[in-house]
Amino acid sequence: MTEENKKLWQSVLSEIELSISKANFNMWFKDTFINKQEEGTVFVGVPNVFVKDWLINKYHKNILKSLRSFGEHIHAIEYAVIKAEGKRELPKQNTDTCTHDELPLQDFYINKEDNLNSKYTFETFVVGPFNELAFAATQAIIKKTAIYNPLFVYGSTGHGKTHLIQAVGNHIKNSTPNKKVFYLTSEKFTLDLMNAISNGTANQFKEKYRKYDLLIVDDIQFFAGKQKTEEEFFHLFNSFYDNNKQIIFSSDKHPNFITGLEDRLKSRLNSGMIVEIPTPDLESRIQIFKIKSNMLNFSLSPEIIEYLASSIEGNVRELEGVLNSIICQTQLKGRDLTITEIKDLIKNNLKPKKNSPIKEVIKTIAEFYGITEAEVYEKTRKKNVVKPRQIIMYILREDFNVSYPTIGEKLGGKDHTTVMHSCEKIKEDIKTDSSLIRELSQIRSMLT
Repeated sequence: MTEENKKLWQSVLSEIELSISKANFNMWFKDTFINKQEEGTVFVGVPNVFVKDWLINKYHKNILKSLRSFGEHIHAIEYAVIKAEGKRELPKQNTDTCTHDELPLQDFYINKEDNLNSKYTFETFVVGPFNELAFAATQAIIKKTAIYNPLFVYGSTGHGKTHLIQAVGNHIKNSTPNKKVFYLTSEKFTLDLMNAISNGTANQFKEKYRKYDLLIVDDIQFFAGKQKTEEEFFHLFNSFYDNNKQIIFSSDKHPNFITGLEDRLKSRLNSGMIVEIPTPDLESRIQIFKIKSNMLNFSLSPEIIEYLASSIEGNVRELEGVLNSIICQTQLKGRDLTITEIKDLIKNNLKPKKNSPIKEVIKTIAEFYGITEAEVYEKTRKKNVVKPRQIIMYILREDFNVSYPTIGEKLGGKDHTTVMHSCEKIKEDIKTDSSLIRELSQIRSMLT
């Protein structure tokens, strides 16, 4: 570790130390160091795989923010399990650090030619009921290119979108070496475009991206509102589509609900296959704990797995973080944890259950139809308000089993017979209105 990297990491650690507890700081930042810097990426060495995963899941944003405050050129971090040299010493603990086989740093490199992370493969992707449709779509693509073009995968953070779409890239790269694959984030595309415009190299920019056979763009929601970026990407999309080249996108929401995105680009994004990866259901969470623990050669009893899966309704990253924490504490104590110890360990990961879905349903449906929440409660017969209000009533009754009187009370004191009539009307309309069926499907995906 160079003196420059040593000073930079000491500055970062000093800043982080002020924002977290001493116990957490000692536990997760001991024996960490900057191994090197390369083209704006800082490579952080960590003592074991558990610390690596924990830093990624819990502290990555804070670390990156701190690094950027000391160096504006820094834009990314890579973590790797390697031996530290010249590391900063932290206060000693009475427990030993969790141990794990050390892995060579190059195993964690992101390929500079295609930006793909080699650890994102189908073999390490856990398939469950919650993501099996998205997984099936990717399997169809690797068998027949452009069968779904584009493929659009959406869902909240931590649901495995990046893993899945990069797995496609890694598979095609390895199985068909003559095909050129490239992965990038929407922010990187925008940055490249702005640099090309500033440097007068716009033509080279166009040529660079059009040479690929598979283009994977992550977090496309960040294109919204960037007119020049959207325009350039629109033309790039058309070039790929017309030449039967595969395009894959990810986003945190359905393209129809990306505010500020041009209609013509939304239309292109809707022209292929759109699949959601929702929050893992109970069966999927059980599967995740089983497979991930097996990958780490760690044994969890069926009772413990069922308890964890039933108690933690989080995303995949959160489940992995809990598992890593249990494994680490097991190694520290040198024995299996009791159920009481596990309950105490995960209590901070338990999210309070929502008491009522009514406000969320009203907010979501009002936003979907472009009206204000206040209009839902008004006594008006405007068509643009009546339909959303009836759908709110229908969804609350059918999907959440809220009573007719309660729905009427919460929506401005309406009589329960009015609510019943509205629900029946939507039921009848569904039989003949295919567009309404699609709208309800999209609304339900937003509420999942």
